[in-house]
Amino acid sequence: MPPKELNPLLSPEQKRAASQSYPPVPKKCVVTGGTGFVGTRLVEMLVERGAEKVVCFDIVPKEKAIGVWDHPAIEYVVGDITSYSDVSAAIEGSDCVWHLAAAVGPFHPHDLYRRVNYGGTVNVIRACKEHGVKKMIFSSSPSTRFNGSLFHRPNVDGLTEDEMPKLPLERYMQMYAQTKAEGEMAMRESIDDDFWSIAVAPHQVYGPRDNLFLPNMLEAAGTGKLRVFGKGDNRICFTHVDNYCHGLIIAEKQLYKNSPYLGRFYIVTDADTHPEPAAYCIFWKELDKAIVRMGFGSIMKKVHYPFWFLYIAALFAELAGWVMGTTFKLNVFNVFVLTMNRWFRVDAAKRDLEFQPIIPFGDGWNDTIEWFQLNWLPKFKKQDHSSIAGISSGSQQKINIQARKDK
Repeated sequence: MPPKELNPLLSPEQKRAASQSYPPVPKKCVVTGGTGFVGTRLVEMLVERGAEKVVCFDIVPKEKAIGVWDHPAIEYVVGDITSYSDVSAAIEGSDCVWHLAAAVGPFHPHDLYRRVNYGGTVNVIRACKEHGVKKMIFSSSPSTRFNGSLFHRPNVDGLTEDEMPKLPLERYMQMYAQTKAEGEMAMRESIDDDFWSIAVAPHQVYGPRDNLFLPNMLEAAGTGKLRVFGKGDNRICFTHVDNYCHGLIIAEKQLYKNSPYLGRFYIVTDADTHPEPAAYCIFWKELDKAIVRMGFGSIMKKVHYPFWFLYIAALFAELAGWVMGTTFKLNVFNVFVLTMNRWFRVDAAKRDLEFQPIIPFGDGWNDTIEWFQLNWLPKFKKQDHSSIAGISSGSQQKINIQARKDK
């Protein structure tokens, strides 16, 4: 058998995992949000596993995306997830849709979250039914099950998917979580004999070409602005981008008429490969390893910001933001997320989807740090860090394009 075609930009661990043998995938696939961090890798992995055509649908053209792969099996389609005609044209003729497109993070207008995360999902479902596409995998988020508020910090400490709260919740921690939950419920309610769907979520995705989590954290550390929030002992689980994409891909096998798994919610992480025996790691400890490897000073040795101080400051920021009609980076949600326990047991994904990580956490974390040393650090060193804007702009790009279209 000839070697697989792989994107030359893959890291050594990604090439190793991609070279393994996997079950076949549908011939004609669509990935919404396909030029994002996860979407880019999912498109590649579908091609690696034998897809004849993958439509990469996104509002960001490939010329502005990070490290996309020019391959004859990949068709890049620029379109708006809130436009039904765009979505319908992209989905027509496909065998399966992976719906990843979303407005992510806590800093966007509330109406945009609803139009993208809920309205976009409704568009995808409608197009699938119109064109006879029976299979859709919905990319969800564990935050849809975080039962918290401004005055209550949730504690997700080793819960399984079955132990997490059921949708809908009485309240959500932020608009992103609420509208993702609304999209997931719309998916679940749309299931019938001719439309089959399932929800799969990661937690704290990382990996080469990450343009959100690690770049923001490393930039803050490199400019001397990052401090440990709270005691620095909160437990967390991570998901390598390839492990998440693997979970999304294998979920398709459980989509068939009368499948007992239709409409269910699953979480995939690096699971038992985390360093702690119970399958988690200490968030700030692992982050500090990456920071030190960049040549920056250890944040664990600096003064920690106590939770009570951050929480009070965040409440004032929430009040000021409400008065001014904006959202500040210091907000209650971010303080909670960086200080709470956030780790899950993926028992249901193992049992029902037969999920196992294809890249262990230790190997994936080290490989990702090496990628950032080679590809991110030289760019960081050339930047003028007097600007508060920073260099990690990829996460905002889609929202900026969407906002310009809405005017």
